[in-house]
Amino acid sequence: MIKNETLLHLVMWNIMVITVWHCIVFFACIKLPRQMFDPSKSRYQAFGWEQNGKWYRTYLKIHLWKDSVPQHIGKEGFSKKNLKKISIEYLDEFRMETCRGEWMHLKNCLCAVVVIVLNPSLSVGGFFSFLILLGNLPFACIQRYNRFRLDVLRKSLIRESARARMEEKAVAQLHS
Repeated sequence: MIKNETLLHLVMWNIMVITVWHCIVFFACIKLPRQMFDPSKSRYQAFGWEQNGKWYRTYLKIHLWKDSVPQHIGKEGFSKKNLKKISIEYLDEFRMETCRGEWMHLKNCLCAVVVIVLNPSLSVGGFFSFLILLGNLPFACIQRYNRFRLDVLRKSLIRESARARMEEKAVAQLHS
């Protein structure tokens, strides 16, 4: 706990702790293996209350503001602004990146607890914790919401691909 510090020192300490925390989480996120961010893992699966993303749309009106927030272009320049090529492989990469982003933002939210514990003043700790949550929770929600939408698109692509293969087989059988 930071004790007997002036308000200016408290602010500087908080900024330093938050910056170091976020940098460590960011670099861990980049260095962790891809399988850590597998969308099939239970931590990335839908909770019942999310209604496969409808909750975010209904209660947070996420579709109205999500494109207004900045995005980080991840490893190897993977941009999530728009779908470049619609293939199952591209959607799988996109889904994995949403898991990576969600993981990072949720780990950054834990810094709010650290800041509350470190500060002797609840008002200073509360203020910085609020900023941490404000700067991370919306982005974690966006990642989950986008993954639900990508899952629907992926399932549709898989069905179309299976249907096309069945049609090709049927045509091949007719010609043989």
